[in-house]
Amino acid sequence: MIKRALLLMTVLLLSPGVLQAGFNSDAQGLALKGYDAVAYFTESAAVPGTAEHEVAWQGVKWRFKNEENKALFAADPEKYAPQYGGYCAFAVSRGATADGDPNAWSIEGGKLYLNLNARIRSRWQQNARANIESADKNWPNIS
Repeated sequence: MIKRALLLMTVLLLSPGVLQAGFNSDAQGLALKGYDAVAYFTESAAVPGTAEHEVAWQGVKWRFKNEENKALFAADPEKYAPQYGGYCAFAVSRGATADGDPNAWSIEGGKLYLNLNARIRSRWQQNARANIESADKNWPNIS
């Protein structure tokens, strides 16, 4: 119980704010901190993108490792974009936001989810289905 309270307090303290609009982006306006959203699905890996293969969507810049991934994303961005704007899915399931780490990811039901770090991802995955249901309910009030 105390660990859960401390975890929630940590998530809230690390949150960029309770009310966020759009996608989580870095200081350069990059979604996923420049990682290739398509590669999570095609390579099962977090792969950095390049400025050479960049596209704007939903007010942020998305980078890809090659033109093929860029074209796949451009054809169906909602298929590849992370859920909850790329914020930590576990935090959203608890009614808050926190930064999403492109290296702490999972795919559940064909959708990409990011978490704050590997430890939080492990917590998320312990009950992913219930966490997704909770996050889906919370997201409209957070985004």
